[in-house]
Order: sequence, then C-alpha cells, then structure tokens
Amino acid sequence: MILGLTIILILVLFLPFTVGIVEKNLEAFLFVMGILAAWISHVLNGELFTKALVDPIHITLAVLIAGLLFKWFQASIEKGILGMSKAIPSRLFIALVVIVLGLVSSIITAIIAAIVLVVIVSVLRLDRQAEIRLVILACFSIGLGAALTPIGEPLSTIAVSKLNEDFFYLLELIGPDVIPAVVLFGILAAIIVNPKRSDEGLTTSLEAESYPEILIRAFKVYLFVMGLTLLGAGFEPFIEKYLLGLSPQVLYWINMISAILDNATLAAAEISPQMSDPTLISILLGLLISGGMLIPGNIPNIIAAGKLNITSREWARFGVPVGLIAMVVYFIVILIFYV
Repeated sequence: MILGLTIILILVLFLPFTVGIVEKNLEAFLFVMGILAAWISHVLNGELFTKALVDPIHITLAVLIAGLLFKWFQASIEKGILGMSKAIPSRLFIALVVIVLGLVSSIITAIIAAIVLVVIVSVLRLDRQAEIRLVILACFSIGLGAALTPIGEPLSTIAVSKLNEDFFYLLELIGPDVIPAVVLFGILAAIIVNPKRSDEGLTTSLEAESYPEILIRAFKVYLFVMGLTLLGAGFEPFIEKYLLGLSPQVLYWINMISAILDNATLAAAEISPQMSDPTLISILLGLLISGGMLIPGNIPNIIAAGKLNITSREWARFGVPVGLIAMVVYFIVILIFYV
C-alpha cells in the first residue's frame, strides 16, 4: 500500500510540472490519481464518492456566480477602478488594491480576485517593473486571504473538508496570522511600487469572457476539488506513517516546495484530523506563503502571469526574495507563539 501511494505521490508532485499534457489537463489527472489512491488505500466506497461529489459544490458555485457577475458588470467595474485611482492618492490606492483583494478573495474566490487584479493593472498603466511588483504582492495577498473560507480557493476547501470543520474554522485558526500579512503586503506595495504612469507596462486583452469559458472554468474547479478530496482520503495511511511524527517547524520548511507545486495538492496529501492546531497552522502558513514565490505555486499567480505575459524569470526575480523574507518572519512567529 505505502509503495503504491509513494508512486502516486511522486507522479502527482512532478508530472504536472514536467509533462505538458498533464499540466493542461491537471483536473482530470488529479481525479484519476485520486481514484487510484483511494482504491489502493481501500477507502473507495459510496460514502467517500458522495463526499467527493458534495465537497466541491460551494466553491464551484462561488466561482460560477462571481464569474457571471464580473462578466455582466465588467465595464462598470473598470470605470469605477479608473475613477478611484484618480480620486485616491496613488500609493494609498496601490495599498488598498493589495489589501482589499486579499481580504475579499475569501468571498469572491482567488480566481475572480486574480481576474480583477488583471483589470486593475491594465487600467493603471504603470511601468513594467512596477506592475510586476504589484501583481506579485497582490497574488501573495490573494493566496493568503482566500484561504480564510472554504469557498476562497481549493486549498481551503480541502482543508475544511478533511478536518470536518465549519465554514469559519480557518478564519479562526489562521486569521490572526493571515490578516496582518495581507495588510503588510499592502503597505509594502505602497512603498516599493512606483505609481508613475507609463505606456510601457504589461499588455493584456480586456475582452469579456464568454459564457462557455466561465462554465468550463467552474467545471474544472469542481473536478479539481473532487480529485483532491479522493486524493486526500487515499493518502491518510501515508500521512499516519510519515508525517504525524514530524515537528511543525520541519513541516513548515518542507512546504517550500509549494513554490513549484500547487499548494492545494500538497494540502490534500499532508493534512490530517489527527494533527494539532500548531502543526496545522505551520503546514498552512508554509503552503500559503511559499505558494506566491513562483508562478506554478498558486492559482492567482498562474492566472495573472498568463493574462499579463509575466515570465517565470521576472516573477522569480522578485517573488522568491519576498517569499523567503516572509517565510523567515513567520517562522519566528511560529517559534514564539506555537511551540
């Protein structure tokens, strides 16, 4: 059993990063891997499959509804953004963009928050370096803030499901750590992002999404979370054997691999109801912070970088140092408050 789960874990962690066809069909790939993991662990039954069908419903509906609302009101949103950017001092506006998107992403989902970020950057028209810095800091903020509710992003959906907790569990567990981080990323953006306007910034098309695109994205989110639910249940024996005995500090730094691997997949493979709160906090903070360091680490990064044509090198040049500093700061927080 353990050998089979180890092989699946290796495939799940590395094939999406190295094989193009797997990366393009990640949702279907994870669904198949989830079925295999649950079958190998002898937990693939009607109860688990029902849970896998039900768990993605809320986040899928949130993605679908938010996507439709954004499509219908995109023109008004763009006008509102332009008006506010002119009425509010530039650096204050930049800080508010990072902070507000980070906080509301737990309600409108990380996916929609990332799309709104793309619109804001396109409207502001700063120079390329300033826009890249703004996008990366905002994606750190969105990745953190979206984890506060189970509808914000797949990682939080999986965490709440695996722990059998209520809607506000993650807000209570990691909110005191996440909310100050979101505010600090906003302050940092106000300090280091040059607000001077330029015609040499990032380029993107602001054409409204079609209804099929919105529906397909919602379906992909549903299949993604369904696969992660199955994967998480299948990996319970692996977690019990190799992870439950590790210290929170070790798990925190291990999760730096979230920089190159989707953090929701890692959450599905690592989190267990048998873990203590300090261990869960260390795992989640490690995943969430390092997820912003490189483009593959989180959904908002992938969406923003793809639509704004940010290269992996450009992202890493700024994202890695910021992420490493944040990791060190929160490691000190963990040592002080959770050990």
